[in-house]
Amino acid sequence: MFTVLDRISWPGHPDKPNEDICGACGAWAWVIDTSIFPGTAPVMHKASDAAWLAAFADERLSDLAPQAQDGATLLRRVMEEARTAYRAVAPVERHEDFVTWPLGAMTLVRRRGSVLDAWTFGDTTAYLRHPDGTVQVLGDAPGLRDFESAKAAELMGQAGSRPTAILDEPVFLAWLGERRERKRKSGIPAALLSLNPDATERLRHETAPCEDGTAILLASDGFSALVDLYRALDAAALMEAALTSGLEPLARLAREIETERDPDGRLYPRFKLSDDTTAILLRA
Repeated sequence: MFTVLDRISWPGHPDKPNEDICGACGAWAWVIDTSIFPGTAPVMHKASDAAWLAAFADERLSDLAPQAQDGATLLRRVMEEARTAYRAVAPVERHEDFVTWPLGAMTLVRRRGSVLDAWTFGDTTAYLRHPDGTVQVLGDAPGLRDFESAKAAELMGQAGSRPTAILDEPVFLAWLGERRERKRKSGIPAALLSLNPDATERLRHETAPCEDGTAILLASDGFSALVDLYRALDAAALMEAALTSGLEPLARLAREIETERDPDGRLYPRFKLSDDTTAILLRA
């Protein structure tokens, strides 16, 4: 079982919906970070189908996790249900249109005795602090962050833009559209939370020791940026600060870096001034 010590979920912009969410239920916990192609008209939510997918997955995980035995099987069922719900409302031409689907990174964990199972899509992260003080990091986020930051620097340079405007630049939209279209044509499901349940075949699965007293921090990339983009702390210092002072001071530090130290994205190239920032802190 997990005890929730703290949680936080801030939108990256006050005028836009928060497309992150986190939750916990018994021996299960998760963080979800969704997105959608800019300008895609919503059909499931008044402002963003990405926000709908995050909320839908959170609700169904809360309902289904207590009876679940395996993370991949659990996520497949959630994605099957999301696809059914989406197709009941969306125009037929969008049923198989991957480019217009909401997509998500996520980390799902389950404690099984003295072992933690972690299933990951994309760039969300699990940090574990063991009772002896050692810290372990699970997920693909650091490598994915390096690629994204390099691409952001390249596209902002081409457009002469800043993180506040790059998402609306033609060069960014062309790159993102080509990337999604290439993925659609490949026939290989993107390794993301989506409306294609077959994507669960590409989940990253890891295990780690999880003795009583282990602390676990699940973070979206807007929170883990403190470690793998801004280098404000390492993973051990992040866990120490979270356990000592809570998550809000850390989220405020991220906002300070983004809005005061580097609003132009020159020190830390990125696609948004501030991303949705979500984390949940647990103790086993």
